[in-house]
Amino acid sequence: MWGGTKAAPARDVQTLPLVDPAVLQDLEDQLGRSDLATNFAKDYVGLWEQREHRLAVSLADADRDAALESVISLKVSSTMVGARRLAGLAQVLESAVRGGDLSGGLVRELISVQGRATIEELRVQYLQHRV
Repeated sequence: MWGGTKAAPARDVQTLPLVDPAVLQDLEDQLGRSDLATNFAKDYVGLWEQREHRLAVSLADADRDAALESVISLKVSSTMVGARRLAGLAQVLESAVRGGDLSGGLVRELISVQGRATIEELRVQYLQHRV
C-alpha cells in the first residue's frame, strides 16, 4: 500500500464521474457515425476483464514494462471512452510504476472496483440505448 502522500491523488480522482457522456458524444460527432463510437464502447466493455487481468499479472510479477504498457493502455482507452475516474486512477498508478512502486496497493484495488462500476455505467447509460 502506498503511504499518505501517494494515496491522496487517488482519493481526489474519486470525485470524477465514472463516465462523461459528452466524451462519447464528441467521439460520435468527430467520426460522423454513432455506430463507430458505440462499437468502440462495446469493445472497451468487452476487453475490461482482459485489461484488468494483464495489469494485475504484470504488477504481481513486478514486470515494470508490462505494467506500464497495461496501465497506459487502460488510461488511454478510458480517456477515449469518457471513463474519467478510471483514467485518473490509471494515471496515478502509472506515476507510481514509473517511480518504481509496483505494489499497486490501494490504487490497484480502486481500479478493479471502479472498473466494474464503469463497465456497468457504460452498459446501462450508453450501450443499452444504442441497441
